[in-house]
Amino acid sequence: MSPTTIGIPRGMLYYRYEALWRTFFSELGANIVVSEPTTHRIAEEGMSVTIDEACLSVKVFFGHVNNLLGRCDYIFVPRISSFGRNRELCPRFTAMYDVAKNMFRNSGQKFLTCNVDVPAGDNEKKAFLSLGQALGCSAKSTIKAYKKAKKEEQRAYSDKLQKQKRLLEQDGLKILIAGHDYLVEDAYIGKPITDFLKKNGAVPLSAGIADRDAALNRSTEMSPTCKWQLNREIIGGIAMYRDKIDGIIFLSAFPCGPDAMVNELVLRRVDCLPMLNLVLDGQNGTAGTETRLESFLDIIRFKRGLL
Repeated sequence: MSPTTIGIPRGMLYYRYEALWRTFFSELGANIVVSEPTTHRIAEEGMSVTIDEACLSVKVFFGHVNNLLGRCDYIFVPRISSFGRNRELCPRFTAMYDVAKNMFRNSGQKFLTCNVDVPAGDNEKKAFLSLGQALGCSAKSTIKAYKKAKKEEQRAYSDKLQKQKRLLEQDGLKILIAGHDYLVEDAYIGKPITDFLKKNGAVPLSAGIADRDAALNRSTEMSPTCKWQLNREIIGGIAMYRDKIDGIIFLSAFPCGPDAMVNELVLRRVDCLPMLNLVLDGQNGTAGTETRLESFLDIIRFKRGLL
């Protein structure tokens, strides 16, 4: 009997949980296939199957789901709702699995999910036990795979923290990008922006790469009532890095509601740094974005007497 092949879309929470998911499924003997890095074609395919009201990130995600159709036994799309009080995720993360199953219901593709909703009693460990059960694995082997996956997740994130620390020590303007990792790290959405900053002598940093517990605590300096876990980590990261950077770029996908609210909040409460708000909507071409980035860097250099 050949091993089960699990397909993982390279979008949304993939950038947060890549090491965890890859290690867990591999330890259970499954083969892993990840969709290709985002391209214009993948983005267009996602836009063609989703409703207009969906944010760009969701449209790209379903482009990645489409990219995996027929290439695996199951496509993994988790339901993740809440990690606790004021630690909720956008409702789209809860709906993603059901939308995917309905959207591709005539494809013959099977989907695999798990539920994380801590207030309802469904924590991460319980979710992964359900995954092991769905794949026909014993509880013992599933727990062993989960423990190893958590260690790998911690190691991978520690590597990211160390890399960011080294970037802070480099010469050049330090530009903090306040955006979700599924935007900042995406090959089609965020990479052209970080590449442009590097090409123009700046050092791009990510507000989302910081000690997560510390960031959640520091987020209350900006807003004691923000309910969105991922946004709280980002604004907490801004609080942690604000004295070490030269400017902030807010990177969000139209029409993300949590980002629109939280970015406006930070723009009003951080008045000591130059800031640029970039809202991406999937239009072709980067000329307009590059012009805004170039002007932003010139403003910072002018303020620092470098022009």
